[in-house]
Amino acid sequence: MAPPAVLEGVLERITYANEENGYTVARVDTGRGGDLLTVVGSLLGAQPGESLRMEGRWGSHAQYGRQFTVDNYTTVLPATIQGIRRYLGSGLIKGIGPVMADRITTHFGVDTLDVIETEPKRLIEVPGLGPKRTKMIAAAWEEQKAIKEVMIFLQGVGVSTSIAVRIYKKYADASISVVKNEPYRLAADVWGIGFLTADKIAQSVGIPHDSPERVKAGLQYALSQSTDQGHCYLPEEQLISDAVKLLQVDTGLVIDCLAELAADEGVVREKVPPPEGGEGDPVTAVYLVPFHRAEVSLAAQTQRLLRAPEDRMPAFRDVAWDKALAWLAGRTGAELAPEQQAAVRLALTEKVAVLTGGPGCGKSFTVRSIVELARAKKAKVVLAAPTGRAAKRLAELTGAEASTVHRLLELKPGGDAAYDRDRPLDADLVVVDEASMLDLLLANKLVKAVAPGAHLLLVGDVDQLPSVGAGEVLRDLLADGGPVPSVRLTRIFRQAQQSGVVTNAHRINSGVHPITQGLADFFLFVEDETEDAGRVTVDVAARRIPAKFGLDPRRDIQVLAPMHRGPAGAGTLNGLLQQAITPARPDLPEKRFGGRVFRVGDKVTQIRNNYEKGQNGVFNGTVGVVTSLDPDDQRLTVLTDEDEEVPYDFDELDELAHAYAVTIHRSQGSEYPAVVIPVTTGAWMMLQRNLLYTAVTRAKKLVVLVGSRKAIGQAVRTVSAGRRCTALDHRLAGRMVRSHSTEQTAP
Repeated sequence: MAPPAVLEGVLERITYANEENGYTVARVDTGRGGDLLTVVGSLLGAQPGESLRMEGRWGSHAQYGRQFTVDNYTTVLPATIQGIRRYLGSGLIKGIGPVMADRITTHFGVDTLDVIETEPKRLIEVPGLGPKRTKMIAAAWEEQKAIKEVMIFLQGVGVSTSIAVRIYKKYADASISVVKNEPYRLAADVWGIGFLTADKIAQSVGIPHDSPERVKAGLQYALSQSTDQGHCYLPEEQLISDAVKLLQVDTGLVIDCLAELAADEGVVREKVPPPEGGEGDPVTAVYLVPFHRAEVSLAAQTQRLLRAPEDRMPAFRDVAWDKALAWLAGRTGAELAPEQQAAVRLALTEKVAVLTGGPGCGKSFTVRSIVELARAKKAKVVLAAPTGRAAKRLAELTGAEASTVHRLLELKPGGDAAYDRDRPLDADLVVVDEASMLDLLLANKLVKAVAPGAHLLLVGDVDQLPSVGAGEVLRDLLADGGPVPSVRLTRIFRQAQQSGVVTNAHRINSGVHPITQGLADFFLFVEDETEDAGRVTVDVAARRIPAKFGLDPRRDIQVLAPMHRGPAGAGTLNGLLQQAITPARPDLPEKRFGGRVFRVGDKVTQIRNNYEKGQNGVFNGTVGVVTSLDPDDQRLTVLTDEDEEVPYDFDELDELAHAYAVTIHRSQGSEYPAVVIPVTTGAWMMLQRNLLYTAVTRAKKLVVLVGSRKAIGQAVRTVSAGRRCTALDHRLAGRMVRSHSTEQTAP
């Protein structure tokens, strides 16, 4: 083995970095002339431009030649003007880019770093530096120093750079203390740290494998994983077996810790009827507290609205419907079908109602008719949808303003709404479109904000995929024996029958293979190999559709993949589509983050709810385009679908992903002129009828499938297995298992 050695040099560039384990391949300038040297190993947190003192060993690589393997390193402040200029210009300190670094070092010379450290106010002497930027640079310098300390500590416990920055942002000076003494807090408090990362840290700071603290954290993690899968609770037996598997500890210890968690109100246990209307004994359901509260509250608030003695639209109680509908036909120029008339009556006379149906069945026209009649009677109508795109579409359809549900409720940092039971919305009729996307937590916030006596109409297609978040709210509201009245539109209108998109959507929904020949708006490119299907998908979306139909590949065409991974998954396709649509250009600034590169013009999507961003938060699934990228301020700006400009600091870029291709789940509530769907045997486990149906119904004008007939057949045949674990339908219908300990009142 080679003897230990020390190498000093300036980190010029990072050629590869694994965010998970910190393994890095980098090029270093030793200042002795000649070529750059290759160094490999854990360089977690090191930034280009920094001077490093590295301890390790020299070795040789068959392909890359002589290289230095780093065991550990310390940062050394550079001592030459050239080194300082390079260090400051690397983008390490917010507010200083290459131009400003040049000016500062020209003015202060080798004393530059001392000035920033001890007399930052003197920076104002530099031409072009005002008090605001001077303050920003001083603050960034301090933060960088503190982050470095935390980084060096976290390096020893195997935490990646981006997560270390997040830990610092959350706990500041308390970071090291929290990591040492309460590592499982990280899983609850810091986005991007799950139980597994926290567990790894806990292990390295010496917390025992069978510590009750570890087991309780593991139980809560197993429950939170299940809410990510859409469940509101887990049956107790399943939770215990999941936790035993995850934690590798005795069943008895898990049972004891679960009892303690319930006693400390860390979880709620409650008897619920068996799921799927099944016979048999009640199930002991275990909920995370927010989901239990929301489910109890949503059921109670819905009942409250249904039973409200007052009515904010009394005019419709004794209206002459024949006259009203004749007047409406005169306004809109079209007669309503009988089932549409029933839906209009329901929405205007019942306090809570649901309108469902597939594409081409006239849901949109029915909603427009309801809004027209309500406004004719001077009712205050408020329109909303879960996504920006769906809200825009609703506004175009009705000629009235529509907003996202988040904006309507004015959600504040932390997720509380400005409108709730104590301060309800000033509306007589609230209409929410794309209601299949409403998850339990958002639906609860919405229903709480509807004033007693007001009417709530939820509109959506119950055959689509359920919400990304936990719950199956629309399906539970439509459940047999429940109190919420509903109408299902089933008749496909003649106009819609001429659309291959609509016809095939209904074929898929009824378990019949789509027609893929002889249609002007529905095509299949047969590719049996998954890699070939991925390649053709990119070609179709980036070149063929724009050439044949004149559509913009960024604005009008969306690739929808069944899954994220694999050669025809959204992850791989995004990289290929970015190369085709927004390639690198020497004159175009770009920012590399993790394994992604962001450029001006990129189509991106937010991948977590962030209540702190934008006017009323930016939410999982919000799509936009990068409009500017500033290396000096280390910030890029995204113009969202809601026409809001949202800035992202470079250290927040893990909240953004490219959106040239998205998974079908993420496309819910959006509509695009054209969609391209790779359907391959590589996604076999994901291929289900409601998945393909949801993808096809996202298209307004054109669908192109790319893949194998076998895979399409699998998707059409496979009905989604099993319902989500939710008891909302039982609560609404008054079928809950009564026991003194579990009776709850709505919050």
